[in-house]
Amino acid sequence: MKLTPLAWVVLTTVLVIAAIIMVSLVITENLHPAYETAVEFVNAAGRGDDATAFALLSSAMQNYVTEHCPDGSVSACVAGYTPEDWGNLTTAVYRRSISDGPAWDVLLLAGYEEGEGFAGVCIYNRVEEVLPDVWRVSAWSGFVSCAGSNAGLSGLRRDDAPNRAP
Repeated sequence: MKLTPLAWVVLTTVLVIAAIIMVSLVITENLHPAYETAVEFVNAAGRGDDATAFALLSSAMQNYVTEHCPDGSVSACVAGYTPEDWGNLTTAVYRRSISDGPAWDVLLLAGYEEGEGFAGVCIYNRVEEVLPDVWRVSAWSGFVSCAGSNAGLSGLRRDDAPNRAP
């Protein structure tokens, strides 16, 4: 069976994306627990696992979700940020971070089923240690296309960042 040049390009692209995902997952496992908390939170919220996502929030963020999100659902808040035509979140992976005193500001890259491919969506989480080695998300923003001018970590850390909570 002979593949056309377009088929080779598609096949190569899929293999490169798969390799990036695998490397990102392996690297993330060996990184700071704050990063793992951010990744776990976004993936749980993105797949509708409210129990897991809610448990990974600081108490102040849990109060925020209860008061401001539809039906007190963190997944409903997160789903409301992205256009329906993007489809569902497929995965979020660690991209980079900046320490801010005892807290970490973490940038994640996410892929969605339609409209925005892998690394096409930028998400920010502020993660703070609430007990020794116990990290919780205390703020988020983003859930926006990484092509935007303020979609990097410096833009999403700002108080006026898109979809900032709280």
